[in-house]
Amino acid sequence: MRDDTRRWIEADQAHCWHPFTRQAEWCGCEHEPLVLVRGEGVWLWDSEGRRYLDGNSSIWTNIHGHGHPHILTAIRAQLERVAHTSFLGFTHPGAAELAERLCKLFPGNTLERVFFSDDGSTAIEVALKMAVQYRQQTGNAQRSGFIAFANGYHGDTLGAASLMGVGRFFERFRGLGYPVHHVASMDELRGLPGAHFAATAAVVIEPLIQGVNEMRPWPAGMLVELRSWCDDHGMHLILDEVMTGFGRTGSMFACQQENVIPDFLCLAKGLTGGYLPMAATLTTAAIYDAFLGDGGRAFYYGHSFTAHPLGCAAALASLEVFEQERTLETLPAKIEHLRLGLATLKSRHPVIHAIRQCGLIAGIELRQPDGSHFPPAARIGEAVCLAARRHGLLTRPILDTLVLLPPLVITLSELNHALAAVDAALEAAIPPLSLSAVTPAGFLT
Repeated sequence: MRDDTRRWIEADQAHCWHPFTRQAEWCGCEHEPLVLVRGEGVWLWDSEGRRYLDGNSSIWTNIHGHGHPHILTAIRAQLERVAHTSFLGFTHPGAAELAERLCKLFPGNTLERVFFSDDGSTAIEVALKMAVQYRQQTGNAQRSGFIAFANGYHGDTLGAASLMGVGRFFERFRGLGYPVHHVASMDELRGLPGAHFAATAAVVIEPLIQGVNEMRPWPAGMLVELRSWCDDHGMHLILDEVMTGFGRTGSMFACQQENVIPDFLCLAKGLTGGYLPMAATLTTAAIYDAFLGDGGRAFYYGHSFTAHPLGCAAALASLEVFEQERTLETLPAKIEHLRLGLATLKSRHPVIHAIRQCGLIAGIELRQPDGSHFPPAARIGEAVCLAARRHGLLTRPILDTLVLLPPLVITLSELNHALAAVDAALEAAIPPLSLSAVTPAGFLT
């Protein structure tokens, strides 16, 4: 190990606190954290010079690859002008242009207003607070709750987390956020007593596919049904496209595949191409108009770095790359190549229980050959992902589901590399009679 690698690891283990991580294992003397120092395209390098394919797009954020020259040029140019200005009582060209560009991605007179924030959680927080305040200012103050879907994930700030359908993430804080009723399907939603509707401001869903729920797609047409149901019951529809936005499902936004326009659209992760933290909540003129009038009707919410100029520059450049490189047009061939490769993997490995794919988002669920789950203590998903590192692939599992969600810029040969790494990792991590020897460190899912 190089001296600088050792120094960085020692400093990290002495002072850093990582998200979703078993810190006792992470800081254990037997665990060697990976120190990532450089990126180019779909590849990342660690401090020891080893190269890895970024198989989860750096937590589902990177779109056009690392070090894209057009995005870097835009950030540098903005940095030369001004790095940061307040958006409270001021504006700047990047914010105005980005808001206009985002709205123009949808039909006219639909999503017309953009509220900028910092990340996926805050994009959701904005939608929730707007939905509740809208009801207060239109004579329906009793409608302060929400309906969300079982096993959904919408962020970790308290309001967004109160929508959480994943108990291990939020159970200890339940009751401290918004009142939320969870349903598992459209049938359950239709079966709710009418009393729920009078107290509900909006329905929240991840369109087409749930992410943290081990990459589980919704039935085709479900989003259209939900839009119609919300209209029939006078409820707003909030779409969480933090993961699915910006080409992940094959279209710019997942909702466009079923021609659904929400009342609130929440974006983050890929908004800047994955280069800088930034989020946006899009909404309608009708909702915006309810906040006009005296000062008491204003939306009192905002962050120091709202509409950050560098983030706006990166986001505008990312949208330009979509056009210049015709990114969406390249996706069908890659999506089909991934589908065929995953099918081949499944035929080779009895431990692959199911493949769930939506565009360039894939979940590979592992179970024992008889269909039963592996013992949780075995942490098989973690073991396979750690084994994949030795074959040049970085990704994370969700329980025993391997996630493969590469940057959209990935080539067919690079997809083959990722699939081959998963193939080799499965062979290495799940040989017969080896379960008792599996002791992965660091992850928590």
